[in-house]
Amino acid sequence: MKIAYVLNTYPMPSHSFIRRELRALERGGAQVLRLAMRRSALPLVDAQDREEEARTTYVLERGAGRLLAALAGRALRHPGRTWAALRLALRVGRASPLGRARHLIYLAEAAEVANRCEAAGVEHMHAHFGTNATTVAMLAHALGGPGYSFTTHGPEEFDAPAALSLGEKLDRATFSVAISQFGRSQLCRWAAFDTWDRIKVVHCGIEPGAFADPAPLPGGPLRLVTIGRFCEQKGQMLLIEALAKLRAAHPGLHLTLVGDGELRGALEQAVAAQGLGDAVTLTGWLDEAGVRRELTAAHGLILPSFAEGLPMVVMEAMAAARPVIATYIAGIPELVRPGETGWLVPAGDAGALAVAVAEMATTPVATLARMGQAGRTRVLARHDAEAEAAKLAGYIAAVVAAGPAAR
Repeated sequence: MKIAYVLNTYPMPSHSFIRRELRALERGGAQVLRLAMRRSALPLVDAQDREEEARTTYVLERGAGRLLAALAGRALRHPGRTWAALRLALRVGRASPLGRARHLIYLAEAAEVANRCEAAGVEHMHAHFGTNATTVAMLAHALGGPGYSFTTHGPEEFDAPAALSLGEKLDRATFSVAISQFGRSQLCRWAAFDTWDRIKVVHCGIEPGAFADPAPLPGGPLRLVTIGRFCEQKGQMLLIEALAKLRAAHPGLHLTLVGDGELRGALEQAVAAQGLGDAVTLTGWLDEAGVRRELTAAHGLILPSFAEGLPMVVMEAMAAARPVIATYIAGIPELVRPGETGWLVPAGDAGALAVAVAEMATTPVATLARMGQAGRTRVLARHDAEAEAAKLAGYIAAVVAAGPAAR
């Protein structure tokens, strides 16, 4: 099969799951054309991300003149389709806070995507996130390009489904994907009932080989790690509050925050204000090997998120045989089992978070190790990148084999 991946910003340090999925598809025999709208503004510290960047075509780098020429060319060759696509862009733009003008830009991007797909013999397009990349894929299909599918992750799509015209994207897609059963339930809220059978679940995957020989848990006082972009939805500020509550009873407790983002300055100020400078380390973004090193150095992962889909870092921690403390939201309870593989607490409750950390700190290392192994068994059975990519490839192959009627 020849597939185009239509993406907004690619690669991104926090989106390694897309790279894993894409490469697993290629190992399965698919040819994948990478079409991203723009490059990441963040430094790419992982060599694999830099390799992906070199293989990606960046649509906006074609320039406004060429994108408009692509749209004009589609209008000359396919006037009826172009008119229908223009009306679709204007209708979707009316519902969006980004407005119609932005959606006319998406239409020009879609013309370039449709042309690239046509030139490469692409049979199907797949987008990640139900935001502007899926808008471009939908418009490219309306312009005469191949059929499309897309993966939603949350929470962004679930926060603003009407503004994103999520229902229209779902109904026009050959199929759509959620990364958890919770995510699928949210898509069913916006899709027409007769399209529910086209909403699939394909988990984000990990590469078991990267976690082939998990290190034993370290000795000494409890060490926790949290991994993710420093932003409001991840709730890292709550960790500082919880840690301050525990400092007297657990003086050796240490927290490492891996990542970066707009809240870094606020987090650094909160750490200083609470006098936790020796108990908290901020590393910045790390490559995959660096993330695995931090997991190895920790007794467990802690994730205090307010909103999520199903976080990759939970899967990676479980694959590394580390128990997890996380919030009881979205798809997380589908993976983390309280008392078996970790702890689940209500989101936004610093007191409950502190209690869970205190319980982990007083749990014998042998018990934590058993929890970690139970989590490893569970995640490897549910989130193998090769198996999940094969599911996606099967869904794509089915619609390609069915021909234009299915698209």
